[in-house]
Amino acid sequence: MERALGLMAGAGDLPGRAAAEARRQGWRVVAFAFAEAAGLAEQADELVAARLTDLGPVLEALATRGIGAVLFAGKLGKQEMLARAGEADEAGRGMIRRGLSDSVLAEMAVAALENLGIEVLDQRRFLGAWLATGGALASRTPTPEQWEEIRAGFELARYLAGRGIGQTVVRSRGVTVALEAVEGTDETIRRGTRLAGPGAVIVKAVAPGHDYRFDIPAVGPATLRAMAEGRAAVLALDGGKVLLLERPQMIELAERAGIAVVTVDGRER
Repeated sequence: MERALGLMAGAGDLPGRAAAEARRQGWRVVAFAFAEAAGLAEQADELVAARLTDLGPVLEALATRGIGAVLFAGKLGKQEMLARAGEADEAGRGMIRRGLSDSVLAEMAVAALENLGIEVLDQRRFLGAWLATGGALASRTPTPEQWEEIRAGFELARYLAGRGIGQTVVRSRGVTVALEAVEGTDETIRRGTRLAGPGAVIVKAVAPGHDYRFDIPAVGPATLRAMAEGRAAVLALDGGKVLLLERPQMIELAERAGIAVVTVDGRER
């Protein structure tokens, strides 16, 4: 019997990739489109329009379509829920009243879906092939001074990520110039490089015990373009924990801009 997967699709490339891989694994994919996601319509078996402020119809659709498992993929913007809280339906208002922190959202999602007999799956089951590994990913490597910035950046970024604040830190000349919050990685880089000037070091870390059911950290060509525009020098990623999207294009952008891209494991930190 064909298994039915409910794909909770946010913005970006990940939902389309996840849908394609899920179908390859034998799932029938019902995608709930909360935002524009490239390639999703072509890869899903069924596409259902959805809004974060109208969660009742989503829960009803999950129940009536015989969906046994759910996968979250893509960027689901908290900004929309903050801005449109007054328009939310009863299910959405209940979520907003509890708060919009990652831990609270995860707890409520699991409870609501378990009540329907639905399992929330780890995103790495479908997207793990794109996790960044391999040390230096471009020809340029960090200088000793930049490695000092990387080490300091990881210490702070892991602390912040563990408290649900953000995963990205921008460092320059011994100073932390920007921290990620709700705006996301690329906007943090733009703000940080405006403050730091040329030569900034960007670090993206993942919290210990990170729940990959609800978020899989990712960087892509847009990240490198933001760095190049701000004349940043280094991108350091938590090895084996962050997705590298469109790797050939990313590396081409890094080479063109003279940016070092490295993955760092616990021993190097």
